[in-house]
Amino acid sequence: MKYIYLFFFFLIANNSNAQTTFITSGKISFERKIAQHTLTESLQSADDMDGGWSEELKKVFPKIITDNYVMDFNASQTYYRMAKENPDNKYMVFGFKPTEADFTLQNLNDELLVMKKSLFESEYFVKDSLPKYEWKITGEIRDIAGFECKKAITKICDSVVVVAFYTDQITIKGGPESFNGLPGMILGLAIPRLSETIYATKLELTSPEIPIPAPGRSKVVKRNQITADLKKGLDNWGKFGKVIVWAANL
Repeated sequence: MKYIYLFFFFLIANNSNAQTTFITSGKISFERKIAQHTLTESLQSADDMDGGWSEELKKVFPKIITDNYVMDFNASQTYYRMAKENPDNKYMVFGFKPTEADFTLQNLNDELLVMKKSLFESEYFVKDSLPKYEWKITGEIRDIAGFECKKAITKICDSVVVVAFYTDQITIKGGPESFNGLPGMILGLAIPRLSETIYATKLELTSPEIPIPAPGRSKVVKRNQITADLKKGLDNWGKFGKVIVWAANL
């Protein structure tokens, strides 16, 4: 009888292991949503009691704006960019409108970040070390695009909380934008102070070729140059200026 139990134990263990698939390359589709009305209300000055300007903006701009992104990835790199620009999208806050020319490439082996970002009239080509995040992993679990994901929390710009959900079934430790450093791929992000979420919608099993971006005519800068330029140019913008700086640091 003891041998029968052992036989069934090993059979179950082997079946369980066979069902666990670890993914090392593919393409992930993401949906980014910004709750514009909520964000604008949070930026409204305390002395603007009637909220007239905010109500007028709500009549013109949609409550939620949605953009689609894709990320190609292999065992060591991720390449995140906009899938297709929607010319009908109307953005209430400057600095949130993306372009198809922008991208973020993470090389996890070399700890290198390469990105192109268009802000106002400036175009930046960034080549810098990967940002490092201090993550706190919690016990919460949720399903995203068919994957069981664990919750983790970090901060950017000293005080802006970022909530991430990652899966260890996709082994590369990357994610949307410049986020990385968790024990698997980040499939979900929520930044409450920006009223923004980014969630994966599907995974395609492919073997993508990650491009080697060139700066062209753009000046190569470190990532903190963007923050310095924005703070200088938006010095008198108050809360609006702050959220643009935060968004640029994702």
